Amino acid sequence: MSATVAAILALAVGTYAFRLVGPVLHGRVELTARVQELLAAGAVVLLVALLATGALTEGGGFAGWARPMGVLVGGMLAWRRAPFLVVVLAAAATTAGLRAAGLA
Repeated sequence: MSATVAAILALAVGTYAFRLVGPVLHGRVELTARVQELLAAGAVVLLVALLATGALTEGGGFAGWARPMGVLVGGMLAWRRAPFLVVVLAAAATTAGLRAAGLA
């Protein structure tokens, strides 16, 4: 067995174990309200970090101004509860328009 196959199998088993822990421990472990608040805040922080790295970087460097502006437009429309299709199309149109104008 190669090292790559062993690593893939180890990651698969770990992923399955993480997915199994939730249903198995449901009802057996009680989390305090403070821990639940911290977990919710941690999830938001991770999502914001993912959004920032995806919007601002490309190939280890700055992605340019068009992509962050498109993400900003999409985020503002989503915050205002616009329909999903409108959010996606407005973000894509903003990014494409700025790139066409030379603001890559």
